[in-house]
Amino acid sequence: MPDLSFQIEDAEPELHAAGPILLFKLRVSQANDSPTPIHTIALRCQIRVEPARRTYTTPERERLRDLFGTPERWGQTLRPMLWTHVSLTVPPFGATALVNLPVPCTLDFSLAATKYFDALDDGETPLLFPFSGTIFFEAIDGALQVSQISWEKEASFRLPAVTWRKLMHHYYPNTALLSLRRDIFDRLDCYRRNHGLLTWEHALDRLLSSANEPVIP
Repeated sequence: MPDLSFQIEDAEPELHAAGPILLFKLRVSQANDSPTPIHTIALRCQIRVEPARRTYTTPERERLRDLFGTPERWGQTLRPMLWTHVSLTVPPFGATALVNLPVPCTLDFSLAATKYFDALDDGETPLLFPFSGTIFFEAIDGALQVSQISWEKEASFRLPAVTWRKLMHHYYPNTALLSLRRDIFDRLDCYRRNHGLLTWEHALDRLLSSANEPVIP
């Protein structure tokens, strides 16, 4: 039975897709001295953010209050956070294979992971990749065999904050996406039309400018 190990070697933005995707360079290797011919792997992966495994600047701490509260509470609130689930079919290989693990990304600020990534000015995001799935391999007698990958198989990777920002700047230059409840959107749309404003930016800018409290970027 194949004994597999997993390692994330690098990550880079996919700049020629319909939407933002990060390509994680995944190395799949066999620990056996005599590798078993692998026909294919139906691989599943959960990706978690591990926020306690790095330090934060004062501006970053302020932007992360929505997620973790005030810094004095971070000892209790800085817990691993699910980012996403992805699947991949690994093609045939012998001892080792290097494949792209594509991870779709979004700039939707209603999601905790997006808030976290966007809050970081520099440094790296600690990620954990637990793997599972099904291995189809060739037995000694040539017969096709099937075995399962345990969730105990995992890999760690530190994603540079600049990689995330490069990806989002490419697909959403000078832009942020905001998800609104439908009734709030309808009220904003009515305000925009009633005041003859052409864009949502103009509507929000007028509302913020007329607010009693000053707006601090």
